[in-house]
Amino acid sequence: MIFALRLLLVAATLAGCASCADPPPSEYPSQQVYLEDTTLGPGDVFEVRVFQQEQMSQIYSTSAEGTISFPLIGEVTVEGKSPAQIEKEIRDRLADGYLKDPQVSVLVKEYKSKKISVFGQVRKPGTLGFTDGMTVIEAISQAGGFTPMARENAVTITRGEAEDKQTYTVPVESIGKGNAKQFYIRPGDVIFVPHRRW
Repeated sequence: MIFALRLLLVAATLAGCASCADPPPSEYPSQQVYLEDTTLGPGDVFEVRVFQQEQMSQIYSTSAEGTISFPLIGEVTVEGKSPAQIEKEIRDRLADGYLKDPQVSVLVKEYKSKKISVFGQVRKPGTLGFTDGMTVIEAISQAGGFTPMARENAVTITRGEAEDKQTYTVPVESIGKGNAKQFYIRPGDVIFVPHRRW
């Protein structure tokens, strides 16, 4: 009788451990998925470089009105425009009586108008600004990192809405150790870190 009870206890323990195992990771893109919408909005931070014009090469933050003030040419509306469109406008306006054949480049530093969310077992859950090339590890780090009770290899990331919604199971701990491929975040992603079961 005692032997039979012990067998039942062992079986129950093994079954419990099996349910505690991390879920298999999802198949997900191994390369950075670039933004489909690269247009800027209020609060976005970007750098403008004008070749051989250091005084014009600086970092700008889009105002609440969607504009910046640029040397020589004054106010430039950037909201709703892509980096390439902003480059062209600044280049054309500088070429109109200020510089001969100006070479302009725009590099986005942070899309504050584009957000991601991090919830669950992180130290500072909430909404974060998106940065181009952001990884899941960077997003969780910005949210304060994992809590001691985080299930680090069972992180879920929800992307899209309604019928286009996709959910990925991402082994973040394994990624950090170099044992799994990197996961790149996109604007609107919702990251959830579950609680450990044991």
